[in-house]
Amino acid sequence: MSGSREAFLGRVREAVAEGNRAGGVLPLPARGGVGYQGAGGDPVGRLRDELIAAGGRMHVVEDEARAVSLIRLLLEDSKAERVLLGSGTLLDKLDLRTRLSPAFTVLHVAALSPSEDRQAFFDADVGVSGVDFVVAETGTIVLSTGPDQPRSLSLLVPVHIAVGWREQITPDLFDLFDAVGKAGLPACLSLITGPSKTGDIELKLVTGVHGPGVVHLVLIAGRRS
Repeated sequence: MSGSREAFLGRVREAVAEGNRAGGVLPLPARGGVGYQGAGGDPVGRLRDELIAAGGRMHVVEDEARAVSLIRLLLEDSKAERVLLGSGTLLDKLDLRTRLSPAFTVLHVAALSPSEDRQAFFDADVGVSGVDFVVAETGTIVLSTGPDQPRSLSLLVPVHIAVGWREQITPDLFDLFDAVGKAGLPACLSLITGPSKTGDIELKLVTGVHGPGVVHLVLIAGRRS
C-alpha cells in the first residue's frame, strides 16, 4: 500500500511541476470559426453602431488636423478646464499640449511627479488617451497599461477621449486576442465598451459611477501621414 501511495504522489508531483513550467501546458484545441462574428463589410460602421449601442460616442475625421480641431470642440462642449494627456505615437504627433494651450490647462501624464499625479488625476475634467486597438464587433476601446498610459487616465476622469487610426480596428475579439498574444501581454489590458455603468441600485442603470460617464472615440479614417 505504501508503495502505491508513493507512486501516486510521485505522479502528482510530476504533473504539478510540469504545469508550473513555462510553456508546459498543453495548447488548447483549435476553435475553428466557432463564436467568430467579425465586422462584416463595413468595420467602421459596425464599430460606430456597437459603440453607440453601448452608450459611447464616435467621431470619424479625415486627418490629424481635423482630429485636433474636434478634440478642442469636445473639450469646449464638456466645459473642461483641466485636461490629462497621455503619450504615444499618435498623441505625440498631434502635439495636443501645445495646440490646446492656453485655452485649457493640459497636464502631460509623463511629466507629473509621484507626489502630484494622484491629485491631478482626481482634479482633471477630461482624460485624452491613444488606443492600442478598437474592436468593431463589440465597439470596444483597448488600452494597455504603461508609464505614459496609466489606467487612471481612462478610469478616474469624468470624460474620456480616445484617439486612434482606422487601421487599429480589429474585426472581432478573437482577432484582438491573437494580436495581443503576438505582441506580448502587457501588465494590464483595459477593454472599455462605452461609459461606466452599474445596475446595482434597484436594478436601475446608472452611468459614470465607477468610471467616466462619457466616452468619445475619435477615429482618423485617412492614412497616417
